[in-house]
Amino acid sequence: MASSSPRTVEEIFKDYDSRRSAIVRALTYDVDDFYSQCDPDKENLCLYGYPNEAWEVALPAEEVPSELPEPALGINFARDGMNRKDWLSLVAVHSDCWLLSVAFYFGARLNRNERKRLFSMMNDLPTVFEVVSERKPVKEKPTLESGSKSQNSTKRSIDGQPRNNPKLADESYEHDEEEQGDTFCGSCGGGYNSNEFWIGCDNCERWYHGKCVKITPAKAEMIKVYKCPSCQKKAKQ
Repeated sequence: MASSSPRTVEEIFKDYDSRRSAIVRALTYDVDDFYSQCDPDKENLCLYGYPNEAWEVALPAEEVPSELPEPALGINFARDGMNRKDWLSLVAVHSDCWLLSVAFYFGARLNRNERKRLFSMMNDLPTVFEVVSERKPVKEKPTLESGSKSQNSTKRSIDGQPRNNPKLADESYEHDEEEQGDTFCGSCGGGYNSNEFWIGCDNCERWYHGKCVKITPAKAEMIKVYKCPSCQKKAKQ
């Protein structure tokens, strides 16, 4: 194992989270690009997620055995023979398996309690399959009637408190912290954390980590109506 490989539970989880974010992006926001790259007429292709949160569709590693566990081989062959959503879900399931295998490859030298803690940290995130198949509420934001965040766009500061904007913020925000735990970032799929800045799209009503959509609390204060990258892209088409 290379000396630069992650070794501690925290390092391995960070590697896992970054690779997972890359794959989630490939199968959601970059899905059209990903779909076009998976040409069935090409050779066996794999979907890779990297620690820098970049993704790549490429041929498998040539060396045997490979440096790391390899993702599912030949994901492109089934593309045109399946419903698009079903195919993406299948790729997502295989990607989840690959992410776990890489994490526990790095964690081979961890002790029992460390492995348990690593899995618990990973399990706190929705799987790629859950995000892609929408089995977690990625697209839906809890409504005021259900006792959670306001349907209006509430800009939150880094300490998790609501920031006022031209629209009315949900005054019951502080009392609904537990229910907000069911909200997931529309970009990376990560769960709600009151210590992070979030922003809601006024168009599709998805919620996002500010860092995922490159919006800071200060910038959010200047935005009257926020549209997420996906909605902005659709508006230009």
